[in-house]
Amino acid sequence: MPRRSIWKGCFVDAFLKKNRQCILNRKIWSRRSSISPEFVDCSVLIYNGKTPVRCKITEGKVGHKFGEFAYTRRRRPWGRNSKKGRKGKK
Repeated sequence: MPRRSIWKGCFVDAFLKKNRQCILNRKIWSRRSSISPEFVDCSVLIYNGKTPVRCKITEGKVGHKFGEFAYTRRRRPWGRNSKKGRKGKK
């Protein structure tokens, strides 16, 4: 289901529209911009709030937002310290 009206089109920041050659292998701070077909087979660095994350753009990612591929949360494995949360049991 599209988020924007069809007549509005996809949101892409102005600096991404200017020079495609300038953007290749560069940092992108605009996580809200949509990925256009022009970026296919390019690798970009998407800023996640702390460090840039390298992402290879494929045809399956066209239409999504850049921010969907640069996670901002750390993955924490669950159940690793099972002894820490148990009280009263040995």
